[in-house]
Amino acid sequence: MTGWGIVFSFLLLVGVVGGAAGVVPRRHLPEAAPGVIANERISALTGGLLLILSAAIGVTILRIGDLLPEHYLVGFLMVGPMALKLTSTGYRFARYYTHNPAYRTAGPPVAVLRWSAPFLVAATVALFATGIELWLFSYRFGTWWFQAHVVSFLVWTAALVIHVLGHARRSAEAAMDEIGVWSARAFTRRGLVVGSLVLGAVLAVVSLLYASPFPLPSGMG
Repeated sequence: MTGWGIVFSFLLLVGVVGGAAGVVPRRHLPEAAPGVIANERISALTGGLLLILSAAIGVTILRIGDLLPEHYLVGFLMVGPMALKLTSTGYRFARYYTHNPAYRTAGPPVAVLRWSAPFLVAATVALFATGIELWLFSYRFGTWWFQAHVVSFLVWTAALVIHVLGHARRSAEAAMDEIGVWSARAFTRRGLVVGSLVLGAVLAVVSLLYASPFPLPSGMG
């Protein structure tokens, strides 16, 4: 087993348990507008899906030497949901900072989540970009891509755990509220989440047609 896989899996578990226990206090918010609620529910459903896939990534890292192909597959599977998650949270960010009344009333997250969010977004983009580059080209353009992938993974892990701590409880509540709703708009929201997963699955299947040249550095297996 690799040490990074053990650490990542442990921290993710701590984040889920701590988030469920409400370690990071939540701000009391007034009744939100329908558009804000819809955005939150899309983010919550997608976040829950990504949490499961992140746990799967952690499993592949535990024995990365044996599970490198599975690591690729789960990574590609995450691309669609990750894009939807970045879009939904980016939309809320944009609406808040362009002073939309509904989003301004809903307010921002607590400070620790607000200030760590840029690190999470940047690390997410860097992690997937460097991972895909390595899958495509291995070390053709230098070994520094692997170091960049590792560093972005470490930053992503730290920021992810903070956000799981802060959002797990509220996101679980929002997801449960969404499951209890039966309407055309609710089906549209769920369709977006399912569609993002289908997109990731298509990418994962297509990736099987390409023999990645990426080798593992010595000692990583």
